[in-house]
Amino acid sequence: MHLEGTNSIKAPRQKVWDFLTDANQVAKCAPGVETVEMIGPNKFEATAAIGFGAVKAKFKGTGEFVEMDAPNRAKIQAHGNAPGSAADVVSEMFLTDGPDGSTELRWTADVTIVGQLASLAARMMGPISQKLAGEFFNEVRKRIEN
Repeated sequence: MHLEGTNSIKAPRQKVWDFLTDANQVAKCAPGVETVEMIGPNKFEATAAIGFGAVKAKFKGTGEFVEMDAPNRAKIQAHGNAPGSAADVVSEMFLTDGPDGSTELRWTADVTIVGQLASLAARMMGPISQKLAGEFFNEVRKRIEN
């Protein structure tokens, strides 16, 4: 499943970069994230509960920033497991200067979910994932702009 979007944030690019490359800050914005712990300079472990309608799963996994070009671009890879299911995510963000000191954020995410969760909730994954991404970026914008 491929997701993408753009967001305008009323803050300088460096401030947006610092926030979005801080796993603890990002975790506070992500729906379902229960815990996050840094295990290396650019690597973390996390637990997240994700639901697609009545189908719910708790994933435990790791994420790592595999490419970073501050404050312009970052790429993250994550892998998680839940009972009977697994997920892989590759996501990139691109930051550019916007008008009046704002930052334009363009992002992509390629998500692969296999196993029981994928077979039970396949039709709901796209719309719900897009909705969760919208909630996440709204919270990111609110926290950075305040």
